[in-house]
Amino acid sequence: MNRKKIWGSVGYYFLTTLIAVIVMIPFFWMISTSLKSKGALMAMPIQWIPKEPTTKAYSQVFTMFPFLKAAGNSLFITFTYTLITVISASMAAFAFTKIKFPFSEKLFKVYLASMMIPTQVTLIPLFIIMNKLQLINKYPSVILPSLFRVFGIFLLVQNMRSLPDDFIEAAKIDGANLFRIYRKVILPLCMPTIATLCITTFMDCWNDYLWPLLMLTDKNKMTLTLALNSLNGQYGTAYNVLMAGSLLSMIPIILVYIIAQTQSKKGSIEGGVKG
Repeated sequence: MNRKKIWGSVGYYFLTTLIAVIVMIPFFWMISTSLKSKGALMAMPIQWIPKEPTTKAYSQVFTMFPFLKAAGNSLFITFTYTLITVISASMAAFAFTKIKFPFSEKLFKVYLASMMIPTQVTLIPLFIIMNKLQLINKYPSVILPSLFRVFGIFLLVQNMRSLPDDFIEAAKIDGANLFRIYRKVILPLCMPTIATLCITTFMDCWNDYLWPLLMLTDKNKMTLTLALNSLNGQYGTAYNVLMAGSLLSMIPIILVYIIAQTQSKKGSIEGGVKG
């Protein structure tokens, strides 16, 4: 390896390490703030490493508001939302790519065109619909929009279009019907893309604030984002407790990411042998 390549490698690793450190600064500040006492929060100069670290803020998370109840609500809503999104989007993508029906391409283009409509524009019509269905302050009002996730359909359509029809023809010869082909052949082959969709959908729903704020007015049904926002008082904010709660709320997202990454590695092999 010549000197130019060596310096290029050194520069590359230095730059990537520097970017990683810059990106991690807010996360490190959250950890530092969560380990501070209330009096040390505004200490000058800033204490990046607390002189007297304490875990009191983590215990206060469970006493200042119903953290476990809010976390349970968020988990239920988010897992249900993600599951419905994956099922509905994958079925729609399978129909658009592998089932021939009239005006399929035109209908798909209409779906894509709806992606250009800002989410804020649909809030009022959706609110009126949920109100007419008497679903305000009920979990289904937050979950039902998952039936129409155009991004998920678009993502899976691009993946399924790249799959050879030979897999489907072989499965038909073996006597498999469309649903069995979809479940045993197409889904395993699309598992890496589905894993990506699961991660993005889970994060979007878990961190969503505006739509649950409009739909859920009962404190017993509020999500974790709404519960954490309740720490922002009129005359002050418990930043250490807020940071502690925010860090705890990251655990489900990290776990889902790890599980989805593991499952995505099995997809290509399983799809080729099942059917």
